[in-house]
Amino acid sequence: FSGADLADGSCAHPTIPGRASPLLPANHVTMTKGTGLVHTAPAHGMEDYSVASHHQLPTDCLVDESGYFTEAAGPELKNKNVLEEGNEAVIKMLQAAGNLLKEEKYVHSYPYDWRTKKPMIIRASKQWFVNTADVKAAAQDVLKKVKVIPTSAASRMLEMLDRRTFWCISRQRCWGVP
Repeated sequence: FSGADLADGSCAHPTIPGRASPLLPANHVTMTKGTGLVHTAPAHGMEDYSVASHHQLPTDCLVDESGYFTEAAGPELKNKNVLEEGNEAVIKMLQAAGNLLKEEKYVHSYPYDWRTKKPMIIRASKQWFVNTADVKAAAQDVLKKVKVIPTSAASRMLEMLDRRTFWCISRQRCWGVP
């Protein structure tokens, strides 16, 4: 049958009894990348986030900044590392629910951190957006106290701050900007 036959359908969640998951069309899902059916994890990738946004789905992130399942993932997964014991726990949960069709080793194409050479998990993080004159003025006042080399760059930076209407203060890269 074609994917269109599944439109507006739903399926039972494999580990949460009574929870239904909608079947949604997505342009990034193709037969050349697998079965043509995939799960959607809105907090873990741009394509999934776009589909979720279009269908007004929640974008809850069940993984914390350190790669461990949060309390919202449930007691069986809470505090388990996603790439280690968390993976095994999910397999056991699927087995217990009678929903594991096949298990095999698979090398996933995770992005890797250039410093640690370890796989990274893409996850949504909180952002703060502000649009207030007070914050802008405070930032400009602080910048005026910074020694900038060459000094001509300071006026360019002040002009750039003056044109900026929205600001995003990000803590995603706690190790600094190169």
